[in-house]
Amino acid sequence: MTRADRILRLLAWPAAIWIAYEFLWYEQYKLTGHPGSVNYIFQPLADWFGIPAYEKPFRLTVASLEIAAAALVLVPRTRLLGGLLAVGLMSGAIFFHTIGPIGIDPYGDGGKLFKEAVFTWFMGGFILYAHRQEGFAILARLGLLPAAFARTA
Repeated sequence: MTRADRILRLLAWPAAIWIAYEFLWYEQYKLTGHPGSVNYIFQPLADWFGIPAYEKPFRLTVASLEIAAAALVLVPRTRLLGGLLAVGLMSGAIFFHTIGPIGIDPYGDGGKLFKEAVFTWFMGGFILYAHRQEGFAILARLGLLPAAFARTA
């Protein structure tokens, strides 16, 4: 591992802490069924999907995945998986804020939630970049990437 890779991995710690903090902070709203979470985010999405009765399972599934990502990203051995899950979750959030019915600024606060989703997406992407060698090695072990590429990338 090069010196630059070691520095990137050290810098991945603040990114991991941000992701865990961000996800866990918003769980209080998702898990308790806070009206802001239900009425402004998940019920409009459930209605848009054509499954209005499934707002609660949808909300709790997202909350569970965010808790899993927060835990995974804080453990160095699972940080790559946590970063991947964070990028996936935030890709969905960004998509539904921009294309879906909730919009960029559902709370009228200047789009704080959307901006945090974008920043969290970048932090997850940074973790993926900082731990790319591990990802390449996993892909090579699965036969999805030539082993020679995993050693040189």
